[in-house]
Amino acid sequence: MFNCHKKQICGKIIKNKEGDLMNNEKLINIELDDKNDRLIIIDQTKIPGEISKINIQNKEDLWDAIYYLKVRGAPAIGIAAAYGMYLCCKKIDTDNYNVFFEEAKKIKDYIGSSRPTAVNLFWALDRMERCIENNKNSSILEIKSALKNEADKILMEDIENNKKICEFGIKLFTKPGMGVLTHCNAGPLATSRYGTAQGVILMAHERGLSPRVYVDETRPLLQGARLTAFEMQYAGVDATLICDNMAAIVMKQGLVDLVLFGADRIAANGDTANKIGSLGVAILAKHFNIPVYSVAPTSTIDINCPSGEFIHIEERKAEEVTTLWYEKPMAPKGIKVYNPAFDVTDNSLLSGIITEYGILRPPFSESIKKALNK
Repeated sequence: MFNCHKKQICGKIIKNKEGDLMNNEKLINIELDDKNDRLIIIDQTKIPGEISKINIQNKEDLWDAIYYLKVRGAPAIGIAAAYGMYLCCKKIDTDNYNVFFEEAKKIKDYIGSSRPTAVNLFWALDRMERCIENNKNSSILEIKSALKNEADKILMEDIENNKKICEFGIKLFTKPGMGVLTHCNAGPLATSRYGTAQGVILMAHERGLSPRVYVDETRPLLQGARLTAFEMQYAGVDATLICDNMAAIVMKQGLVDLVLFGADRIAANGDTANKIGSLGVAILAKHFNIPVYSVAPTSTIDINCPSGEFIHIEERKAEEVTTLWYEKPMAPKGIKVYNPAFDVTDNSLLSGIITEYGILRPPFSESIKKALNK
């Protein structure tokens, strides 16, 4: 996170050689413990009640963590998948490349079955598979070392890309005290350090621009209420939590100057899949003439997906709507429930897509190609 206050429960603050404020130790959400063959993650289902870390020691643990949202956010899922695949491949006991590759493929396919929509999951797993293929003439021990290095690269690239994204995004803050509405969570917990959509806000706060943030609670899993509100309060940002159905009146009252949200998959034409409710926010913003920006690294762009109609939308269990957050069920037993995890915001509703290569503008098919060519 970009800033912390002494009165809060922060761990030690770290600065790198350039003087940029790194995320404090307590909130580093993905750590590799190579010596003990485990991945340590913050269990995001426990926040805001507690900051609890859990150990991932096999592919089943990782599948469970991704599916049940213990680790979530497209970039964070990709990083966890890369390190998880490395740890699983590290345990493959063979000197035969073909046997090793086939076992690694099984691991990759199993991990990839955990969540269908977030493209970073498959992007990271594909990179790990290519790493094996590119080192086919090396020893198995050398391949395992190469996999570790590739996972490290994915992590470091995400940290650097998030910093670049935030620098581009902060240019949208043309005056102090701007009102920003967010949906879901795309902050430090959803990435590796800084965050994307929320990272921009945190940088604006650190630079003295005093953003006023309206945080959609983000039903039914409450990522806004539990995670974004936690991150904003933790950093001392002026944040107000609202129910999802309050976004319209907040916009109508002139309290919102800008909408920022993340992305789990961006199609080649700029259609953007993000947490359910993002489409509604974008439609409202269009009505009130408020600019909407999707904020994500280019690894979230699926150039092989021509438009949003080809994005597979994950549907989740009914219990997330009817019982998960209640002491007693809040819906009649047996009622049918439709629970899509994501929706797709049409590119026509977006003012831009903020990436590590700058702010992409319409027509997105052209600007996306130019960014990916870089």
